[in-house]
Amino acid sequence: MPSQRFAPPSEVPGLAARRIAADIVDGVLHKHRTLDDQLDGSGAHPGLKTLADRDRALMRRLVATILRRLGTLGHVLSRLLDKGIPSDAPRAQSALLIGAAQILWMDVPDHAAVDLSVRLVQSDRRAARYAGLVNAVLRRCAREGQALVEEVATQSLDLPPWLLARWSAHYGEATVRDMALALGHEPSLDLTVKSDAEQWASRLHGEVLPTGSVRTVLHGAVTMLPGFTEGQWWVQDAAAALPVRLFGDIKGKSIADLCAAPGGKTAQLAQAGAHVTAIDRSPARVARLRENLNRLSLQAETVVADAVEWAGPADGLDGILIDAPCTSTGTIRRHPDVAWLRQESDVAAMTVLQQRLLRKSVSLLKPGGMLVYCTCSLEPEEGEQAVAMLLAAEPALRRVPIEPSEVFGLSEIITAEGDLRTLPSHLPHADPKLGGLDGFFAARLVKS
Repeated sequence: MPSQRFAPPSEVPGLAARRIAADIVDGVLHKHRTLDDQLDGSGAHPGLKTLADRDRALMRRLVATILRRLGTLGHVLSRLLDKGIPSDAPRAQSALLIGAAQILWMDVPDHAAVDLSVRLVQSDRRAARYAGLVNAVLRRCAREGQALVEEVATQSLDLPPWLLARWSAHYGEATVRDMALALGHEPSLDLTVKSDAEQWASRLHGEVLPTGSVRTVLHGAVTMLPGFTEGQWWVQDAAAALPVRLFGDIKGKSIADLCAAPGGKTAQLAQAGAHVTAIDRSPARVARLRENLNRLSLQAETVVADAVEWAGPADGLDGILIDAPCTSTGTIRRHPDVAWLRQESDVAAMTVLQQRLLRKSVSLLKPGGMLVYCTCSLEPEEGEQAVAMLLAAEPALRRVPIEPSEVFGLSEIITAEGDLRTLPSHLPHADPKLGGLDGFFAARLVKS
């Protein structure tokens, strides 16, 4: 990475955070790198180590806001630019996106948003000649931008066209508009607690959801929140916490969690008293899963293996949970890069792997054993259609429909076939930051 993109000690406050945000947005949009890769681990941006906690939080919010509102930002900037966004200077494009995102959706004074975007361009050799353009466009954005946002507010521009078309066909245009609105808001933090949800909601300034998860809008490092070090809770979207509940009473039963890392569902199974075997093919992810279990003081056998190749116990298993690899389109509210990194062709590739995992799981189950299959995808091929294909191919399996009483009376998240289907627009709230769910599918099947 060019040396001029690192912040010297005397730099204007806030410029380093915006420079790193620009690098990371460029990494997603032009180099197809995930946010997780760029924010954590060995591939993380080297400049992150120099940022104070406040600047790191600003950088993350900047990046997420741009990716959540990318379609609307493109519309606004195209209306304010006579010749379009400069294509020969990526930093000019990033500076415009960063400045406009702050002006339109963030609590940053307009003059600061403009000034720092201009400085961002001036510090880049290829983009410096666009400093005047960036200044003029962002000043116009401060005056005219909100009206330009309002004129396309109902058009769901912040979804890629291929995804908008698929969801409209499957869920209907009205539902997709509600989903798109929910995806435009920064989500809250959901926690699965070991016990006494009301007490933890009070301590964390949140509320208990109908599903039993604790939801809070507290910001900052999760590791610094009360109860983290003591292992009293773990981070898990409220929708992701539902599939394990479909097993019912599993105390003393043998359950395998296939594709288990990072371990939220493994923790739920262990907390419920099951004898859990957690399988994942990635050694690094299994190491992280073990760390999480140690913090939570929960026990599970961990195995580094490809679940499709895993032999399993000779006498079979009482239950299997498959949280299958998928396109993850249901997680866009928390991972807005997914919308711009995935392609429609990815759906078919994922369904092949999902069917292999499903067929393998049938052979691992005891007679009478239960299979819970789930994905964090909103694509029917990875949910409803995957289960239909399995049932057609495996006569020994039958679906056990989910009853509203098993999901806290939330009948709207149960499909006509009796499966679970949550949408980003579910669990609405007067404060949009406290509403919504990840998009999840889950089905419960039993081997005869």
